[in-house]
Amino acid sequence: MPSPDLCTEAEVHDLVHTFYASVRNHAQLGPIFNAHVRDWDRHLATMVDFWSGALRGTARFRGTPMPKHVALPGLSADLFRQWLTLFQATTATLPNAAMAERANDLAERVAASLWYGYQMSRQAESLPQEL
Repeated sequence: MPSPDLCTEAEVHDLVHTFYASVRNHAQLGPIFNAHVRDWDRHLATMVDFWSGALRGTARFRGTPMPKHVALPGLSADLFRQWLTLFQATTATLPNAAMAERANDLAERVAASLWYGYQMSRQAESLPQEL
């Protein structure tokens, strides 16, 4: 369950900004994100709201991530795994171990859900593959 006692807003901000800095510089993920994120400041603020809600229960996030991800061409399970690997590398540097553990659990569920939805939007006649 999200809890305001789990972490601070500053910790959420640092997680999001550190993580997406690594995404932007990643050989495979960077070109995808950089081609589709038109306003990084806005995207980062949205992601801070998302993770603040997921970790602290702030309920500021207003969005529908599935349609945005489904619209992207050429995604693969490997790209989702790379996203998770970068996320876990970022959380491994956090001094707040409880936040890192909760964030990793949530990131795995988010990635699996988005990958499942992505596959279903493209090949509804076959069974989706797990990450």
